[in-house]
Amino acid sequence: MYAAEPLKKLALLGAIENLIKISSAEFAQYTTTSSKTAARLLKQLEDDKYIERQLVPGGQKIMLTPEGVNLLSKEYAEYQLIFCKDDADIKLHGKVIAGLGEGQYYIAQNGYMSQFSEKLGFQPFPGTLNVKLNETSIAIRQQMDCVKPICIQGFNDGKRTFGSGKCYLIKINGIKSVVIIPERTHYPTNLLEIIAPVNLRETLHLKDGDEVNILVEKTGKCEG
Repeated sequence: MYAAEPLKKLALLGAIENLIKISSAEFAQYTTTSSKTAARLLKQLEDDKYIERQLVPGGQKIMLTPEGVNLLSKEYAEYQLIFCKDDADIKLHGKVIAGLGEGQYYIAQNGYMSQFSEKLGFQPFPGTLNVKLNETSIAIRQQMDCVKPICIQGFNDGKRTFGSGKCYLIKINGIKSVVIIPERTHYPTNLLEIIAPVNLRETLHLKDGDEVNILVEKTGKCEG
């Protein structure tokens, strides 16, 4: 795609975090094109909504839009698939967010707890740690589709039906935990719900907005 390479150059110059000032002639040096071609390229990126641009004396101020960042994230994810070994862990990053308070209710159900003990080897703390992935990690998360999950079966307790889910072994800031993904038709691609034998917020001293690092393990024993 024509946009990926020039967007990468702009990102390397800092245009993801801040507005950067650059002239067409300066940008031409990074794209090995003429000034006129560089100017047309920047205009095209703006028209396609990959960048925001403010014309100023001596050039323009440029910053990548969410669409531009997302395009680079997808490129990054594809390169990860090409160059990462099959047994390499998947690295994700995000921020802790507040949940809806439903995790404690669902996790504590006997129909789930018995399966967690049998298949995960521990009884989780009754609640989930919710993490909102950053743009790059949203794209990388698709690699989890290649990992064999630990399946948690749905059940009926006589009053209502509880759905099934998939579990993935992870480490969050070094602590062994599990991502659980409910098998719903529409589930946010930027959200991870994490369970562990301990209260992760207390153990890791986390509060809303704190950044966390997550390793999804591609190897290890998985059960159906």
